[in-house]
Amino acid sequence: MVELERVGYRIGQKWLVRNIDLKIEAGQFWIFVGPNGAGKSTLLRLISGELAPTTGWIRFFGESISEYPPRELARKRAYLQQKRDVNFPFRASEIVLLGRHPHLNGAKESATDLVIAQEAMKQVQAEMFAERLYPTLSGGEASRVDLARILAQEPRIFLLDEPTNHLDPRHQVQTLRLCQSIAQSGRTVIAAIHDLNLASMYADQVLMLREGNPIAVGTPEFIFTAQQLEAVYDVPFEVMQLSSGQLVVVPLSSDSRPNSYPNTQTSILET
Repeated sequence: MVELERVGYRIGQKWLVRNIDLKIEAGQFWIFVGPNGAGKSTLLRLISGELAPTTGWIRFFGESISEYPPRELARKRAYLQQKRDVNFPFRASEIVLLGRHPHLNGAKESATDLVIAQEAMKQVQAEMFAERLYPTLSGGEASRVDLARILAQEPRIFLLDEPTNHLDPRHQVQTLRLCQSIAQSGRTVIAAIHDLNLASMYADQVLMLREGNPIAVGTPEFIFTAQQLEAVYDVPFEVMQLSSGQLVVVPLSSDSRPNSYPNTQTSILET
C-alpha cells in the first residue's frame, strides 16, 4: 500500500502540491491527470522519494519512505522520469540492465539478471534494439527501452511520468495494457498522463489536480464529466459513452459548446 497523509511541497512561497491524502492499494492502476503545472510530476517525485515533502508523510507498506535505505527503496519502487536523457554510448541492453543494480549488492550481473533484462525487453517489444546505441534510438524506441529498465528492476510499486510519451497509438495501448497487467498481478502502478481518453480506458482510479490541489478522486466515470473537466482545464468538453461503455472525452472550441452536459456525479475533495 502507498499512503499519503496531508502531503505538501513548497518552493519559497509557492506550493507545488498541497493537501494530498491518498491510500493506494496493491493491485490498482492509478492515473494522475490535470493541466500543465498541476503538480502531477512533483507528486510522483515525492512518492518516489526524490523530493522530501514540506508537510505530511508518505508510507510504503506502513513504513515512512524516509526510513528505507536507498537500495531497499529501489527494490520497493521504480520511477520512470518524464525527461530521460542518456548521452553516453550505452547499448539499449545495458540501459535495461541498469534496472538490476538494486539487486546486485556490488556483484556483476548473473545469467539470471541477463534473462530478466531480456524478458523485460520482450514485454515492451524492444528486444530488436538490444545492440543499438541508446542515443541513436527514436523517442518512441527509447521510451520502450526505458520502460523495460524499470520492469527489470522488479519493484512492487511502479511510478511512471508520461510513459506514453513519443509512442505511436499501438504502443501507447500496449504500454497501458501492460500497466493493467502489472496491477492485476498484485503490484501497484501510478502514472501521470495527459491523454484523458487513455486515462478513462485504463485507470482503476483517477486523481485530478489543478494548481497543486486535489480536485477530485474516483473512477473515470465519476471524474470525467464535462462540468468537472471544464472547471479544471478552462475549456468546454463533451463526454460521450460508447455502447461498449468506453468514455470519449472531447475538448471543444468555445463556440461549439453543447447545450447541456450529462449530470454525472463527481467526488470532490476539500482543497
